[in-house]
Amino acid sequence: MSAKTVLPAVAMTAVSMVLTLAVVVMWLGTAVPWPVALVVGLGIDGGWLATLAYERRLAAQGDHNRVVTAVGWFFGLIASGVLVAHAVTADHSAGAWLAVAWLPIAAKALWLVHGLWERTALTPIALDAIQGIQQEARDEAAVARARLRAEATTEETRLAAVTQAGARVARVQAKTAATLAGAWSTLETARAGEDTGRALTSVTAPVTPGVTARWELPVWGPSEPTGRPALEAGPALTDAVLDALVDEIRNSQTPELSYREMAKRFRASGHSASEVRLRAAWNRVVA
Repeated sequence: MSAKTVLPAVAMTAVSMVLTLAVVVMWLGTAVPWPVALVVGLGIDGGWLATLAYERRLAAQGDHNRVVTAVGWFFGLIASGVLVAHAVTADHSAGAWLAVAWLPIAAKALWLVHGLWERTALTPIALDAIQGIQQEARDEAAVARARLRAEATTEETRLAAVTQAGARVARVQAKTAATLAGAWSTLETARAGEDTGRALTSVTAPVTPGVTARWELPVWGPSEPTGRPALEAGPALTDAVLDALVDEIRNSQTPELSYREMAKRFRASGHSASEVRLRAAWNRVVA
């Protein structure tokens, strides 16, 4: 994977060194002997290459030296300066020479990018682990989104059902209220009719002479408790009286009556007693 950054840096470095050496030889060769110009060009490229090699060695050891880095950039600036000076003083093709004057700086920048790549590079195992974590996070996020959408849909369905049920209840209540109102109106009309009093009088006169009944409509809402009933229940029979009645009814026929027949005649004659007391009285009489 490092070839993606190291190959462009190597190619740019080679082009920059060849170009710098050629420019130095051509430019200074007119003023000094060409061997001298060659030595100068090799010195610039050699210094640039030596500092680069030392930086790469430090990077391989996980170290960094600012002085070496500064020296390397210094040699790169010298090479670019030579190219710029040659382009300015050239009689022809000045623009073309000036256009390639940035190559030494570009080569140095590519090596910087390659160094950053190496410092941040991870092993395939670490990359697989990171991808697994990211995939797990994406899966959890997708599941959470699906759960939220499902819950929202369920809540929406529930609210719709509740709303529909409420609407049905409201319609039933309205219909019932309308029916009650109609019935109440019918009752009120009947009570206010002219023949109502005569009809009630004809019905109640044989029972309560001299009393004219008045039909009142029932009241919606709390009602007052009624008074004591018109007919009060009689006092409970004592055991002695109950025994005497049971014995009398039992012996009123020959052969003697059974308990079931006795109980029927006892209650048919208008007497009242609980089943427990009546059974106890029977046992006392028979014993």
